Amino acid sequence: MSDVTQATATTGTALTVTEKILARAASLGEVRPGQNHPFRPDYMVAYDFPGYTDLMFKQMHDDFGITEVDDPERYLVFIDHMLSNRNEREEEVHDVTRRWGEFYGITVHEGRGIGHQVAAELGYALPGKFLIHFDGHISGLGAFGALGWGVRRDLLEAWVSGRIFLDVPASMRFHLTGSFAPGVDNRDLIHEIISRVGADGCAHQVMEFTGPGAENMSIGRRQGLCGMAMFTGAVSAIFNPDEAALEYARRVARTEFEPLTSDPGAAYTATHEIDLDALRPRVVLPGSARSANTLGVDEAAGTPITRAFIGSCASGRIEDIRAAAEVLRGRRVAPGVQLNVVPTSQLIHRQAEEEGLLDVLREAGANVAISSCDFCFGYARPLQPGEKCISTGVLNISGRMGSTDADIYMGSAYTVAASAVSGRITDPREVVK
Repeated sequence: MSDVTQATATTGTALTVTEKILARAASLGEVRPGQNHPFRPDYMVAYDFPGYTDLMFKQMHDDFGITEVDDPERYLVFIDHMLSNRNEREEEVHDVTRRWGEFYGITVHEGRGIGHQVAAELGYALPGKFLIHFDGHISGLGAFGALGWGVRRDLLEAWVSGRIFLDVPASMRFHLTGSFAPGVDNRDLIHEIISRVGADGCAHQVMEFTGPGAENMSIGRRQGLCGMAMFTGAVSAIFNPDEAALEYARRVARTEFEPLTSDPGAAYTATHEIDLDALRPRVVLPGSARSANTLGVDEAAGTPITRAFIGSCASGRIEDIRAAAEVLRGRRVAPGVQLNVVPTSQLIHRQAEEEGLLDVLREAGANVAISSCDFCFGYARPLQPGEKCISTGVLNISGRMGSTDADIYMGSAYTVAASAVSGRITDPREVVK
């Protein structure tokens, strides 16, 4: 299924797509792994969250004395967390963000969906662009040939100065062939990769996906794959922009863009050859996305569940909702199981409604909620002690979705939907032909 070729040597001035994007952001002819440079991101992204943005807003003004910013269009802020309970605390958090945006002339995007998805829909994630965020799941924008890098609280450096010093990462190549079998998708691929390279196998590197299997993957599947890169230790993930990515970019672009691609002979720390046809559904056991916890679904099959969740910045796209509808059509969610489905954006919600997919889910007994991050981090309908949930969320550490005495398993939308129907973890290939 996977063959590994160790590091390839650089040929002349051959560069990876990541190195080219960073060289442009540093106004240099080329950059190499290990070098440290100041980079000018095209966009500096955040979502409001207590203890993060509210403190950084205050530091920016009070500690650094910033009263106006150059290029306010480079600041991209979303309100996509804490939208479910409609209480005073939520409103206080969001009002701080609204006032900050108004003060600096920065547009705040509210209630349009999860920012990592909406950024693409609004034409920010264009081929060749460099975006930073404090959240590592910004890597999902690599699906479009952009470089999205989660820099944690160092985002403040860029907010204040307009630039950020970073070490240039090396790249690891994943050359994909074949195509996904029925009941298998990008979540199974990333969990397969984690099981092979380990939770730090791509530490401070960028995962680059190439090959006919990559080209045949839909944009939504690419987003879900790239968005989980951090669980290999990677700083990001990226596809070289092909016609599918360019067609999307041309449709939504708000600025000019220059697509960049890797050169033949560019250097990689290793190349992994993966046959998508040979993949099987996988499940991550409670605790983390560590490789030791990632198993074939057959090894976890039969585990009873009380909750199921399809959504998050790494799922909930139209492909995931279609997959769930394929499994649920003509079936019912098992008694005693609560299935929550959250489309990743309002645009995807409308598309799923127009395709009749949400009617299928509702008829099967699923709850379809408005787009937000709230189910993924346990803010909406938190898990209770003793519950077992299977989720397409991004993390399953103890307490992530509610009680620390609840268990969270992770899998694809196919696996989650099939498990919701049977009331136990189920191989989706048993119902998807």
